[in-house]
Amino acid sequence: MNKEISKFLKHNHSSFKKIIKILENKFEYVSILATDCEGKELMVSEKSVAINDNYFQERGFVVRVFNDGLFSEYSFDRIDNVEDICNRIISSLDINELVYKAIYVKKSKTKLYEEEELKKDFSKMDKYEDVSLDEIIKDCKMTINDEMEDNEYIISARFNIEYLKVSKMFISSKKDLSQVYAWADAKYTCIVNKDDVTKFNYGAESAMSLCEAINKLKKKIKSINEMAVLLLDANNVIPGEYDCITSFDVTGLIAHEAFGHGVEMDMFVKNRALGKQFINKQVGSPLVTMHEGAIPYDDVSSYFFDDEGTLAHDTIEIKDGILKTGIADAISASRLNILPTGNGKRESFKRKVYTRMTATYFESKDSNLKDMIASIQYGFLLDVALGGMEDPKNWGIQCQALVGREIKDGKLTGKIVSPIIITGYVIDLLNSISMVSNDFALYGSGACGKGYKEFVKTSIGGPYLKVKVKIGWWIKLLSF
Repeated sequence: MNKEISKFLKHNHSSFKKIIKILENKFEYVSILATDCEGKELMVSEKSVAINDNYFQERGFVVRVFNDGLFSEYSFDRIDNVEDICNRIISSLDINELVYKAIYVKKSKTKLYEEEELKKDFSKMDKYEDVSLDEIIKDCKMTINDEMEDNEYIISARFNIEYLKVSKMFISSKKDLSQVYAWADAKYTCIVNKDDVTKFNYGAESAMSLCEAINKLKKKIKSINEMAVLLLDANNVIPGEYDCITSFDVTGLIAHEAFGHGVEMDMFVKNRALGKQFINKQVGSPLVTMHEGAIPYDDVSSYFFDDEGTLAHDTIEIKDGILKTGIADAISASRLNILPTGNGKRESFKRKVYTRMTATYFESKDSNLKDMIASIQYGFLLDVALGGMEDPKNWGIQCQALVGREIKDGKLTGKIVSPIIITGYVIDLLNSISMVSNDFALYGSGACGKGYKEFVKTSIGGPYLKVKVKIGWWIKLLSF
């Protein structure tokens, strides 16, 4: 993989500048986001191999313009003639403006956001290692075969691996930015069977290097298989409220669902988030400090600037239990009269910008896991995050975990309950946090949707948390 920015974008850079110059005669503001992202998705099982283009692979451009309180956008995927492109943009956006004015006679104008002058090229490719797909497939096949030979209960196993090289340019009258970076994630899933009972378990790792992600995952495969076998004898949890400890990925899932979507400030603009009413108010225990940003850690959602040309941030959303701020794209920030936080992200150049999460995580404190377990009379260590959802208007939360390891009289008993749903009111959950560990991990193996669509890569994580939660299992929940 070439470690420099896309030759395609370099070749068209002068055309981008010409488009800006021509359109500035018509519009108050003009910018171009140019993207060239390529990568693959691999699925390797004991019986088959599949190779596909990465879901986020793309090549194209989007022009954003501003006139008379209205932002408009036009996307396209090739530049044959600059003047022709500009004429098409002007014609299309003039029609859009007429339609908008016809529908919204009393339109509320948005003010133009301020841009600082900046010209810079960014790269995070220094640690990326090339590796052939044939080598990856061979290694995955060998690992699966070895694990199936060593474990009589495994009836199927597979690796799902994806990687992407991202090249982007953002150009306006004041900015001329380029960035190149890569990300990768690797998942391993095993299916086990005993006495007509079938269960699964999985694990995942992410990094900005394909080799690093795969190597980190391979160290966990034995424990993933061992837990899958234990799940064969797992019991259903008795629904109730318990003192629990959340593993790194479940902690991250809570962060993502509790104060992720709920403080995306494009929802503040629409009055669709309860968080708007709680700025500078207590929303959690004094042990709770939560970050959101693309620059603190290198992972799948790390970048130098977002899709609106705003430099990446480390935003402290919650400090010592007090909600300090949310995150905002540039247009939402302009409407709220605040500064953007570098969280304007698109699923692709064909889709609009929304305020989106990057890396969302709890900050570590000073407890250790051994003492946290010892402090629980009866409860569970919750592990293997599956997914979740929230209600930003009312702050209800639901998180799913595959594994609950029983704790009794301050010790792990070896008994497993599965599966588990964590439910509750966000503020009650965060206020119940009484211990936070001194270690930390970040995971970026999934993607996040805005509602049911607009998927982007995000990372989640944090330390172990001791928290009081309502838990149940979904068969009972579905029967209510």
